[in-house]
Parts: sequence; C-alpha cells; structure tokens
Amino acid sequence: MTLLTERPQQSPAQTSTSMFWTIHRRENLAGWLFIAPQVAGTVVFVLVPLVLVGWYSLHEWNVLAGEFTWTSSENYRQLADDPNLPKVLVATAVFSAGLLVLNLSLALLLAVLLNQRLRGTVVFRTLFFSPVVVSMIAWTIVWGFLLQDNGGINGLLDGVGVDGPNWLRGDATAMASVVVVQVIKNVGLNMVLFLAALQGVPGDLYEAARVDGASRWRSFRSITVPMISPTILLTSIITVVGSLQVFAQIAVLTQGGPGSSTTVLVYYLYQQAFQFHHLGYGATLSLLLFVIVLALTIVQWQMRRKWVFHES
Repeated sequence: MTLLTERPQQSPAQTSTSMFWTIHRRENLAGWLFIAPQVAGTVVFVLVPLVLVGWYSLHEWNVLAGEFTWTSSENYRQLADDPNLPKVLVATAVFSAGLLVLNLSLALLLAVLLNQRLRGTVVFRTLFFSPVVVSMIAWTIVWGFLLQDNGGINGLLDGVGVDGPNWLRGDATAMASVVVVQVIKNVGLNMVLFLAALQGVPGDLYEAARVDGASRWRSFRSITVPMISPTILLTSIITVVGSLQVFAQIAVLTQGGPGSSTTVLVYYLYQQAFQFHHLGYGATLSLLLFVIVLALTIVQWQMRRKWVFHES
C-alpha cells in the first residue's frame, strides 16, 4: 500500500510572492547588490562633486570673508581672457608628451629585455618595479636633493669633469628634470603590463616568422606590436591621464618655476584656488581639466579602431 503525501496549500499571498520573485528577477537583484557599492561610490565621489564644481564655477567664493556671490559666466570670461593660461597649457602639453613618449618607450624596451629567459631577470624586475611602491613625496624629496646645484647628480658629473647645471632652476632643464623623475618613478608599472602582454604572445608566430626568414626587428614590428596593441592602448590612456593630474612633483621640486615654465594645469588650479583664494575660478579651471582629460580619453579610445589588433 503506497502512502501519498499531499502538498500543503499555499495562500494567495505566498503564491503572488513566488510568482513575482522569479529566477530572472532574483539574479538581477543579486547583480545590482554586487555593483551597488561601486555605483554608490561613483555617485558620491564623482558625480556629486562634479555637479558641485560646476555650481561653484558660477560663483565667487571668498572663504575668509564668508561670501558666496553669484557671478554667472564671469569666471568663464576670465578663463578666456587669462594671459597665463596659454603658457600653462603649453607646459602641460610638453610634460604630458614627454612623459608619454619616454615612459612607454622605456617600459616597452625593459619589458622586451626582461622577457628574455636569462638569469637574474627576477632581480631586475623587482629593481625596476620598486619605485612604483615608494611614497611619491619621499621619492620627490630625495630627487630634489639629488638635482640641486651641489647635489648628487652634479657630484657624479664633477667626477668625470663635467660642470652640471642647476637642474631645477634652469629654463631648459627644469621641465626635463621633472619628466625624468616621473618616468623613473612609474615606468615599472607599464613595464609589468607590457611584460604580461609579451608573455601572452604565442611562440608559434615567432617560429613561423623565423622559418620565413624574418629578422628580429620585422618580427617585433609585425608580430609583437600588433599582438600587444591593446596593452599599448591601456598604458597610453593611463599615462596621459596620470600626466594631466601631476601635482606633488611640481609642488616639491619646482613650485611651478623657474617663472612659469613648469606650471602645469593642476598646479595652476591649486595656485588660483588655495593660494590666491579664487575658488570660483579654480572650479572653472578644474572643469577645463575634466574636459581635456575626457576629450583625450575619447580620442585615444576611438583611435583604437585604426591601430589596435582585432578591433574593427
């Protein structure tokens, strides 16, 4: 004799709830819960400050006097008429271009050398990457002492009979010094990214190229560069965005000098907002910086269709 167990009857409310919470809706809810912290952080720390900066740019805020005055588009007219802004933009472009070219070329060269299966490469990888984890302020202060007129760099040059300049006070050497210090600090990060990309290139492609008689340079140009082009795009975007946000190096090494030769846009923004207490104009400059970063990122992203492998 078989005993049949009857299923308990569900109430109308339970039936309605079970019909509403389908598997698809539960999966959607789980997905939204996972990304909720990131979305909340983006809203609180990116979108809200961006809206507030736009609001502040329409005012003149005197913190010392406690005055917050509506000025409409006056700050934007000042931006268009600012005689110092062209020099600042030129200095920013020079710094960004120099950093991009030196950083990416040196990082790729180091990655290619360290990708060779030779003894001691692990030590050199650690040596080149270690500056990345060093505190920016400590790194910059040390280099400030080294680049002084009687610092360590000129001491080494004196040993070989070369009279070195005052690197941080010369119009021709100050910007180059800041760029080189920044390159040495961050080249290890791009080196690691390039190294990971190089190790992902199939060896069969190089073997086939050797069979066809291709030289190492032709293999590098026709195989290596196309295969690691997505990483080149990533590192170029990271480097350009980082170069437009440089501040600590300029503040510690040159304070924007000599003259205004190393006054990049971020440091000029800092001067206007926190040294001269023109917070409204500083907010306008920060919006200009945001537009420049956004435009360059979009341009680089759109260019991927022309030179990034597998992109159409």
